[in-house]
Amino acid sequence: MLPAVIQPTPDESRSASDEPHPASDDTYGGALGSRLNWLRAAVLGANDGIVSTAGLVVGVAGATNSRTALLTAGLAGLLAGSMSMAAGEYVSVSTQRDSEEAALDVEKRWLRERPEAELEELTTMLQDRGLSREVAREAAQQLTERDALRAHARVELGIDPDELTNPWHAAWASFLAFTVGALLPLLAIVLPPAPLRLTVTVVSVLAALVLTGYSSARLGAARPGRAVVRNVAGGALAMAVTYGVGSLLGASVL
Repeated sequence: MLPAVIQPTPDESRSASDEPHPASDDTYGGALGSRLNWLRAAVLGANDGIVSTAGLVVGVAGATNSRTALLTAGLAGLLAGSMSMAAGEYVSVSTQRDSEEAALDVEKRWLRERPEAELEELTTMLQDRGLSREVAREAAQQLTERDALRAHARVELGIDPDELTNPWHAAWASFLAFTVGALLPLLAIVLPPAPLRLTVTVVSVLAALVLTGYSSARLGAARPGRAVVRNVAGGALAMAVTYGVGSLLGASVL
């Protein structure tokens, strides 16, 4: 996603010094960072689908061997989890989009009321990128003449006015990612014959967790070994706990 930007409300003015502030490091490379964030969110959404659904169906498997019960529980968990993820992502990204639009409104007002100060600010930010004062000034003037709002939005805020975050896209992406992840343990628990269900499910889930742990670590430029161990350990613990609870409940019912 785009980096969070905290801006004054439209009714606030600049500080008394009116000194242009340098752009933060998060401003630069926003497009690539945004794509990586979306990809990482998809991997983590799939991971959530794997772990939560695996815990659910393995817990039910501890209580019963009924394929119907396992399928019903798995489908219920898949639908509830994917819709919950989609709704949460929609609300979160809607809030972010509102913030982006508010920041753009503030920038429009400042460009209208203080054009010279904004030109100086843009010049300073371009200097921070390594341009000389003269080249930065000329570039700032040309960008301002072409599209002042877009120039400030991209350089200062890290926002592309034509590509604001879309809450519907985020909701569908989360829904699909969770669903894809949840399908693995669901199919693994209902397709094999009864004696192999638990083994196939556990092996499939742990293998998938290795993959998602490795992928999320690489996308975050972290060491994959530690991330994979954490991911696998968490998933294995979840399945062990739910299976134990399911076995106890199944025995008590019998």
